[in-house]
Amino acid sequence: MKKLVIKQVKTIRQKVYEYLREQILNGTIKSGGRLVETDLAGRIGTSRTPVREALHTLEREGLIEALHRVGYVVRPISAAEVTELCEIRLALESLALRWALMKDPEGLARGLRENLSLCGQRVDAGDIKAFVEMDAQFHDLISKAADSSRLMEMTGSIRRYMLRYRIQSIYSEDNVRRAMAGHKAVLSAIEAGDVRAAQKALRRHIKQSKKDILYFGFKGQSPTS
Repeated sequence: MKKLVIKQVKTIRQKVYEYLREQILNGTIKSGGRLVETDLAGRIGTSRTPVREALHTLEREGLIEALHRVGYVVRPISAAEVTELCEIRLALESLALRWALMKDPEGLARGLRENLSLCGQRVDAGDIKAFVEMDAQFHDLISKAADSSRLMEMTGSIRRYMLRYRIQSIYSEDNVRRAMAGHKAVLSAIEAGDVRAAQKALRRHIKQSKKDILYFGFKGQSPTS
């Protein structure tokens, strides 16, 4: 674990919390990974107090759970939680897309086209991991076009949680290509001016993402079933 650089003393607690949360969500600290206060403080390069406070916050969020006298452990991935988060994401992003298409469909289509073009170039060049960033940008464009700060905050938060579960499947080229096809279907419907088709395409895309997560995270469930 690399040392965290902290410049402002008054923000140490928040910075430590955000750092540890990101490490968990992006899969650097894996499910079942142990988190010991003194060890983390030494590795990050800070005192134990902000680490302790960050761990308490992460526990309240449900990302970690306490182990008697030995610290914390990252909660295991749950298929039920994946399903729940995907259903929430479906509702929020469908709403975001509807609002976005009411406000600026041409601007949204233009931004999504640019995103898909760049994403295709990077993936074709063999940079499969670039899809993580490009996928987030694709969905952020929809949320931004909806012009609701609260909705954008909620959709972004859900996607960050989803990344923890999706990280095992998102680097598969087959999965990336399938997700890109889902993005293209959304864009095609937007360009055609068909709001209902665009929402259906977005729902299919998110449901396929759920199937991929369940297949690679829990095995035995076909990603295309």
